[in-house]
Amino acid sequence: MSQRSMARPKLRNPVPTVDIIIEVPAGRGRRGVVLIERRNPPPGWALPGGFVDYGEPLEAAAAREAREETGLEVELVGQLGTYSDPARDPRLHTVSTVFVARASGRPRGGDDARRAVVADPRDRRLPLAFDHRRILDDYLRDRKGVTPCRTPIPPTSSKPRASKVRSKRT
Repeated sequence: MSQRSMARPKLRNPVPTVDIIIEVPAGRGRRGVVLIERRNPPPGWALPGGFVDYGEPLEAAAAREAREETGLEVELVGQLGTYSDPARDPRLHTVSTVFVARASGRPRGGDDARRAVVADPRDRRLPLAFDHRRILDDYLRDRKGVTPCRTPIPPTSSKPRASKVRSKRT
């Protein structure tokens, strides 16, 4: 048997990501969700989110991405679901765990978000990137079925982690 036939096949795995539906007060007793306008391709509006760093729990990645892209400290309420359609991201195959979170304050765009706004999740006028319209539709339909987060999230610091090298949704 040749060494070539004994070689292990190169594995190609989907890349883990998180997306966060951040609920914020929208006035008149209503709540809206935070959307970001993407600075990098693919263009459009999106839920805050990004790639999970190696060794980082999903919950910590969600809190970090929310802070980096919106400036908001969030309280994770639960998981909405996992989205894994290979076509959900035109750049590569990702698997995203979607969290629902609460925050107060005014979001501001940061990192790879050009800007951040509070929007009505039912509003279909904004062109959403990825599969985020489907995610928001699921959120609107299943809000009461969100699975609570069981992993406690340690308090976060606003100081960047200088020693970490990480991939970004760019």
